[in-house]
Amino acid sequence: MKKITIYCGSRKGDSSVYEEGARALAQEMIKRDHSLVYGAGRVGLMGVIADEMLEAGKEVLGIIPQKLVDREVAHRGCTELIIVETMRDRKWLMAERGDAFIAMPGGIGTLEELFEIMTLNQLHYIQKPLALYNVNGYYDKLIAFLEHAMKEGFMYPEQEELLIVSDDPVDLLDKIEKYEARRPADWG
Repeated sequence: MKKITIYCGSRKGDSSVYEEGARALAQEMIKRDHSLVYGAGRVGLMGVIADEMLEAGKEVLGIIPQKLVDREVAHRGCTELIIVETMRDRKWLMAERGDAFIAMPGGIGTLEELFEIMTLNQLHYIQKPLALYNVNGYYDKLIAFLEHAMKEGFMYPEQEELLIVSDDPVDLLDKIEKYEARRPADWG
């Protein structure tokens, strides 16, 4: 696991705990000599984690659609900045370039990316670890909803089991590094 794709907010949230969490995750990635793949934003938690990685001399690959470059949110300090046409292009390239995925706190875009990777893993288009960095219990209600969906028969238990969850960056990256792909559940 060399390249970690991070999905996170273009805002920092209302509590400083989220920014502190982003910095803690970056520091653990730096210790383990990981590089960052992300949405190339200079704002919000995206900017925080990218700046932290760049200050340590780590590789940061940013992937961003032209429309967001035009809105002046692109981080021009990325080691490599790839400008694509659409959000769909951005998401696919981020999925392709990363060896593992972490969803930090974020909004609708982060949730969309999280569920897309869950789906790609479920259908075995990819077989890569996916984790929720549950800073300050941010994802507790989402986890409860996923358990509800499984209990109601809309998700296979394997889907939830493949989602790594932790509020500690050391534990999170340890679990990602121990990840083993499984065969898909039988549909019936």
